Amino acid sequence: MDYEALKIKVYDIVNHGTWLCEDKLLRICHLLHDTIDYYDWVGYYFANQERQELVLGPYAGEATDHTVIPFGKGICGQVAVSNKTFLVEDVTAQDNYISCNIHVKAEIVVPLFVEGRNIGQIDIDSNVRGAFTADDQKFLEEINAMVSVLFI
Repeated sequence: MDYEALKIKVYDIVNHGTWLCEDKLLRICHLLHDTIDYYDWVGYYFANQERQELVLGPYAGEATDHTVIPFGKGICGQVAVSNKTFLVEDVTAQDNYISCNIHVKAEIVVPLFVEGRNIGQIDIDSNVRGAFTADDQKFLEEINAMVSVLFI
């Protein structure tokens, strides 16, 4: 996987002058979903601190019923509380996993920080058990660092 080439494309999307923030995020989701074959669902969730929940933003992949996730529930909800990346090699081994569809076998959720505050996360599902590696984690953390400038 050529993560460096993808980072350049993400940088170009983030820095495009005329697209709205939501359009940029949607383009990033589609870029990752369409380019990395084991990224079967890619989406952003954003924190509503007042309600202690995550709200689904732009995504690429099958539609999901999980448009609102309470903090602490599921992998995404746990990341909202822990502020740490959560890489799950086998979702069936997680007691607090929320199933999006029967095909999902692995998940990675990376928090999105703006000025030190967790405002949301990128969530990626894979239909391949053990799909995600430390390289994916590093890559997605770098992507989120680029995306964070959209919220400053």
